[in-house]
Amino acid sequence: MPVAVIPFRPVNPKTRLSELLSQSERETFARAMLADVVGAVRAAGLEPLILSTHPYDCPGVEVRVAPVGLSDALNALLPTLDGPVLVIMADLPLVTPEAVQRLVGAAADVAIAPGRGGGTNAIHIRDTTQFHVDYYEISVSKHLAIAAAAELSVEVVDSFRLYLDLDEEEDLVDLLIHGDGQARACLESLGIRLVVTRGRVGLEHRPALHEVPVRQRKATGTAGR
Repeated sequence: MPVAVIPFRPVNPKTRLSELLSQSERETFARAMLADVVGAVRAAGLEPLILSTHPYDCPGVEVRVAPVGLSDALNALLPTLDGPVLVIMADLPLVTPEAVQRLVGAAADVAIAPGRGGGTNAIHIRDTTQFHVDYYEISVSKHLAIAAAAELSVEVVDSFRLYLDLDEEEDLVDLLIHGDGQARACLESLGIRLVVTRGRVGLEHRPALHEVPVRQRKATGTAGR
C-alpha cells in the first residue's frame, strides 16, 4: 500500500495562534487536525506514517521520531520507503480523500499541491531515489527546480482542500465555514466562534462551558443547556 508521510509537531505547535489559544489548546487542536489528515489519506487508500518531532502515540498508525529539521528528516526517510510516497502536512483539516486521490493520481513524476506564500502542502513523489525535498522559503519554487534538475515531469495541482494550511488566526475562519471534521469540532469545543462585525467575518473566543464558573453560567442562562 502506498505510504503517506505526515510530518507532525505535537509539542507547542502553531505558535502564531498563541494570542488566541493556550499551548495546551494548540496541542489539542494540532492532534485534531492530524486525525482529519490521517482519516483522509486512509480513506484514499494510503497508509499513514507520522514523522514526529517528539514521541507521540497514535493508535493504529506507525510513528517515527526525528527531532532534526523537516527537510533532513524527510530526506533520510523517503529513500527507505518502497514505491511512490505522498508527503502531506498535518495542518490541512479541510483535506478530503478525493483531494488526496487527485494528487496521487497525477501522471507526473512529481505532483505538488502548493500552499499560501509559496509553501508545499503536499507532494507526491513516484521515485524517491531521484528526488529530495527542501522545505521553507518558497519551497514550491525549490521543488520545481529540483524536479527540473533531475529531468522529472511535474504537475502543480490546484486544490482548495489542500491549499488551506492552518497557521494564522484568519485561517480558522475558513475551517469553521467549510470544515466538518474533528478540527472544526475541536475549535468549537474550545469556544472559538465566527462573528460578523460591520460586514466582515472574524473570530471570538468564548470560554468553553466547562471553564465558565457556575455562578456565571446561571447569570448568563447557560446552565442546563
